[in-house]
Amino acid sequence: MKTYFDCWAGVAAALFSQALVGEPELAESLPKPLGDGAFAFAATLAGDAEGDFTVLLDGALLAASLLGEGMDQKAGWSELVRETIDAAAGELLARTGKKCRVISVAEAPAGGEATHAFQLRSGERAFTILVRDEVRVAEAKPIAQPDPAPDAGAGDSAATRAESREPASPAGLNAGLELLLDVELETSLRFGSREMPLGEILDLGPGDVVELDRHVADPVDLIVGDKIVARGEVVLVNGNFGLRVTEVAAPKRRLESIRCLF
Repeated sequence: MKTYFDCWAGVAAALFSQALVGEPELAESLPKPLGDGAFAFAATLAGDAEGDFTVLLDGALLAASLLGEGMDQKAGWSELVRETIDAAAGELLARTGKKCRVISVAEAPAGGEATHAFQLRSGERAFTILVRDEVRVAEAKPIAQPDPAPDAGAGDSAATRAESREPASPAGLNAGLELLLDVELETSLRFGSREMPLGEILDLGPGDVVELDRHVADPVDLIVGDKIVARGEVVLVNGNFGLRVTEVAAPKRRLESIRCLF
């Protein structure tokens, strides 16, 4: 199973290549001591994965101007490292369902032993980046057992006994999927569609009318990603368009729309 470190290594390799001059390559290597001028940033994480995660950087990076000429290199590296740490938390959620949040990221002493070593190669130059990974999966909290159902002869009605039970998870989701319920997704309404030749599209102008393949009385689609999750009729709510839902897709189909975004 992917760990937080695995997610960070993948995210850092992609972001360093995109953000740094010359598109350098980040690759794991044998440990190598950092020289004078080394600097470090430490993050504290909490949640399903918790602990400290420290990135230690070669002091030569400050003179290499990989973040661009005229930039404050240390401030730039602070921002870039913070971005990789935040992005790795999101990657961990998407890959494993484990939710963690970054409590803080701050400059830290560059000493101490590292657990992983990397080389950042840019042309003929190579810079050492070390990682001290102290992030661990949090211990599972014991699940409270529901109170035993009262005896049928205790005088409670069936309705009263039903009210005393714990409510079911939304749509019957298991605990792992419940972690995704706070993820914000973009939704859109589709009134219809039509295939058009490129020539007609280029000829469009103000006042032209494009006829769609849907009758005005037909329901419109609520789209998440590229999946239809519900249908309904258009209404006005406080001067804004809205959707009165008339039918919804099965929970499994709705979850497929989330999967396609990751």
